[in-house]
Amino acid sequence: MSLQILVSAVKKDGRALARGMRLEADSIIINQCDENRYEEWEQDGKRIRCYSFAERGVGLSRNNALMRADRELCLFSDEDIVYDPGAAQRVEEAFAAHPEADMLLFNVRVQESRRTYWNGRFKRVRWYSCGRYPAYSIAVRTARMHEKNLTYSLLFGGGARYANGEDSLFLMDSLRAGLKIYAVPAELGEERPRPSTWFFGYDEKFFHDRGVLYHALYGRLAWLMGLRFLYKMRGNTEKLQGAAGARRALFAGIRDARGGL
Repeated sequence: MSLQILVSAVKKDGRALARGMRLEADSIIINQCDENRYEEWEQDGKRIRCYSFAERGVGLSRNNALMRADRELCLFSDEDIVYDPGAAQRVEEAFAAHPEADMLLFNVRVQESRRTYWNGRFKRVRWYSCGRYPAYSIAVRTARMHEKNLTYSLLFGGGARYANGEDSLFLMDSLRAGLKIYAVPAELGEERPRPSTWFFGYDEKFFHDRGVLYHALYGRLAWLMGLRFLYKMRGNTEKLQGAAGARRALFAGIRDARGGL
């Protein structure tokens, strides 16, 4: 099998980024910056293509990579991921071992405060458990993705109207399209700490945007899933004078989304 890594970056030197990430497969880097240009080079026998665009939006960045993907497998990535030796081979081996899988979700080490998941065993991913996985965990069979016309939302994520959730929506859309998704315990690398491009604290916008996201993800179950999220976040509501303020903001987001995004 052949793997291609799809990297989303902002204002980076493509060659330095590719070396720092230790890319061991053919890769496409989408660099959001202030000019439009194209570079191509070889790194350790692998073809690296870097497209620089004068635009913003992580969903747009990932879609620009998706439309150019031309290898059998794709692995999504971000500029702050550093891969372990043999990571590309582990992805290819996992797909070879699981021909039933259209998409596999891998482990990437992060700071404990940022960890939203960890795969301890091989398991099927369903609609109620897909919301915890980030883009850099996702690898997919390219043909299946193109066949189902799967793309990232332009409404959610860094540089978009709503703060985050684009990865959860991509996974949910993939499930709705009939893709079979599994989590695997294999590790690929680690995330280097950096300032967030979208998180500015648990404020009103954070909870409002989460309500909008939950409507897009869960429809009529958004209220129930929202209450579950509020219980989980009950210790992070100081900016809204407690749980009641967080609940008002989240439910307002659900109502706003019901009226149309």
